[in-house]
Amino acid sequence: MLSFVDVADPQAIYSDEWDAVIVISADVCRCPITEVALLASHAQEIDKRVGRVPVLLMAPGLAGGRLIVAPAQCDADYGDVSVFAAAAIQAVTLAQDAGATRPLLWVDNVPAVQCRQASAVAALACGQALWQPLEARQAGVPTSIQQMGLMNAVLPAATLTALEAGRSFARDLCGTEPERMSAIAFANTCTEAFAGSAVTVEVIAEPEMLQREYPLLSAVARASCAVPRHQPRVVKLEYCPSGPIEHTLLLAGKGVIYDTGGASLKVGGTMSGMSRDKGGAAAIAGLMLALSKLQPTGVRVVAELGLVRNSIGSDAMVPDEIITTHAGIRVRIGNSDAEGRLVLTELLSHLRLQACDAASPELISVATLTSHAARAFGSYPAMVFNSVARESALPEQLQHCATLMGEPMALSPLHKEDFMNVADKTGAADVISAKPVGSSQVERGHQLAAAFMLQASGLAAHGIAATKPLPFIHLDIAGAAVSGDPRYGKPTSTPLLALWSYLRRR
Repeated sequence: MLSFVDVADPQAIYSDEWDAVIVISADVCRCPITEVALLASHAQEIDKRVGRVPVLLMAPGLAGGRLIVAPAQCDADYGDVSVFAAAAIQAVTLAQDAGATRPLLWVDNVPAVQCRQASAVAALACGQALWQPLEARQAGVPTSIQQMGLMNAVLPAATLTALEAGRSFARDLCGTEPERMSAIAFANTCTEAFAGSAVTVEVIAEPEMLQREYPLLSAVARASCAVPRHQPRVVKLEYCPSGPIEHTLLLAGKGVIYDTGGASLKVGGTMSGMSRDKGGAAAIAGLMLALSKLQPTGVRVVAELGLVRNSIGSDAMVPDEIITTHAGIRVRIGNSDAEGRLVLTELLSHLRLQACDAASPELISVATLTSHAARAFGSYPAMVFNSVARESALPEQLQHCATLMGEPMALSPLHKEDFMNVADKTGAADVISAKPVGSSQVERGHQLAAAFMLQASGLAAHGIAATKPLPFIHLDIAGAAVSGDPRYGKPTSTPLLALWSYLRRR
């Protein structure tokens, strides 16, 4: 895992404590570091790539004799800080390929409001680039860069190191193959990671309790239960600060360890990569790890992670079944491949009860839920929200925080049709979980899923006119959980940084 060190002395660029200097700037030839600007200007005379793409320059007077200059220009109209992340990923990869092991990073200050966290976003992007899968590390694949110096940083190195620890933990949980990171292994990994920390852990493993308290989750896991190592778990995490609690954030994370689609089997190659269907639970666990190190005051964070394997077998849940939820809502199963919303529903029902007695509660679910969200918004998470959150302007606040940290989101309001679409027309059930086809083939597919969860979890009874209104936001990260190749690209830990930034504002 990459860690960071604050470097205050500008002479550090000449120090043998570091072996490369990475500079990210809108105009590398006008960098405030005089020697860097001179080297870049001279190099540009013979190499027109300088100032256009990241390049490695020989710099005998600088640390390690290596200077990597990477341009990053943020368009004032539609750009965001992610351009600094992209530049940092290319630059640190160049440094690693050149043999550097302890680079020094300098990021130009940017006046644009949306880029004021550029140095933090760039530093954390280096961690994303350098992360190696758990399987590779277990096989002995070396990681050459494990520490980086930060100059001109807007956030302390200790804060960034804590955030990177959470992000690395989340990437491990999300990206590791389903036997190494089964539901049981996921739960055990959390128990070990939080031992002795400011976060408490409770694991629910007893089949009887799971069936009684989480009936939809248990239905999803039913075909997996005959295989002991594939059995489900619910992990409860809680961070409680010292001093008074002003806000309570309640988080639900989808942790589908592997999704075959169940009886509605995934075909045509679409099952490959479904070990990453635990990205929501992984991101929340990573956030909790970061909080255990940062220990913010004033905010209590409660999380429930539903860890299941959606297997195919003779005991598999099938469409047309009617199951009564923890909240007492009768659900007709419309498609066993729409399993994530079933898992989240039960987690949200339990969190709903806790929220009723909590200080200034807000509920947020995170999941790689629908291909529809990925089709609609690409790599941007879809943010769906209830009327209470809308009237409090919470979605806009979260969106602003997400944009600052390089995890921009798309707002996706609910409408009356979404609730009409999940109503069961037969009278045998209250709601239907999904259409019989994939979500990408359904109009308003990701909104339909959110409307279902509101109804089936009992949260719909906590609207604007209720005695206890509860704000709820759902984040569908189906297109954002993995970078590049959706099957085998690196997990991103999205929306960990967005949620952390949001917590800072509460």
